Amino acid sequence: MRKPVVLISGANGEIGHGLIPRLHKNGELGVLAIDLKEIDPSVRDYCQASIVGDVLDQRLLERLVSEYEIHAIFHLAALLSTRAEFTPETAHLVNVQGTLNLLKLAIEQSRWHGQTVKFLFPSSIAAYGFPDLATKMRFGRVKEHQWNEPATMYGCNKLYCEHLGRYYTRHYRQLAADADSRGVDFRSIRFPGLISALTVPSGGTSDYAPEMLHAAAQGKPYACFVRHDVQIPFMAMPDAIKALMLLIEAPAKNLSRLIYNIGSFNPTAGHVRDLVMKAFPKAKITFEPDAKRQAIVDTWPADVDDTPARKDWGWLPDYDLQRAFDEYLIPSISQRYRQN
Repeated sequence: MRKPVVLISGANGEIGHGLIPRLHKNGELGVLAIDLKEIDPSVRDYCQASIVGDVLDQRLLERLVSEYEIHAIFHLAALLSTRAEFTPETAHLVNVQGTLNLLKLAIEQSRWHGQTVKFLFPSSIAAYGFPDLATKMRFGRVKEHQWNEPATMYGCNKLYCEHLGRYYTRHYRQLAADADSRGVDFRSIRFPGLISALTVPSGGTSDYAPEMLHAAAQGKPYACFVRHDVQIPFMAMPDAIKALMLLIEAPAKNLSRLIYNIGSFNPTAGHVRDLVMKAFPKAKITFEPDAKRQAIVDTWPADVDDTPARKDWGWLPDYDLQRAFDEYLIPSISQRYRQN
């Protein structure tokens, strides 16, 4: 018997650490976790199965087809923005071909068990691209269809994969005689910068905020790579997990689009520094902007319009900036490093 599961790629990442326990608690399907490394012991027990593997490996995908009945996919595996700029061709391979492989897997699974496979894809504010800082600050909140001219390979990959998801959901093999209305139900969230207390950030251009926190909690100095007045949207990780669960559970008839913005709070880097210093008065945080990384952040919106998500599937964050620091980030990160 093939085992009914929900598949999570890139399961060892920041989102995976929060999502796996939530899906396990939900209990409808077992969790099949895939990552390039062994799944972290802190979440492995919540998985029905875990596999060390690469979504670019065709033999792995064939194994999944033969052993599992996949009803939903959370495709979290990606090469993030900063790392992607050093190896853009590799980033394109991982981010685009990996997504294409799992979309094809979803189609095959749907044909096998006769039900549509939900495909949850975390996109990013990196899919936006303002031409200059003045335009960004003048424009304000951005809607999903505006300023889709990303300046990074990661942003280009995310935007293209959104289009791939739309194609596989609405137009796949549209001229074929045996075209099937079942298949993929692609749903995507353009996440802001995510701040987690459970994992240490790696490879993201918005990571200056969580890096400040983790460095201060360890008593390490931190030189922030953007200006103090930089402003982009952020979100506490529990809200990111909440959003994914709300979106996957939303009835398809309620959804007016496939791609959604969501927002929570959008402090300047200086405001984040002030909150970190309040919690860790001995912290040493300076601003030493890296011109190239700074230029990337300046192309991203200062805020996003998430009206469709609020209307279609009831999106509303639990954490504003103050609550995120007071009730989630500071207590959890402090406890993490006291234990270590």
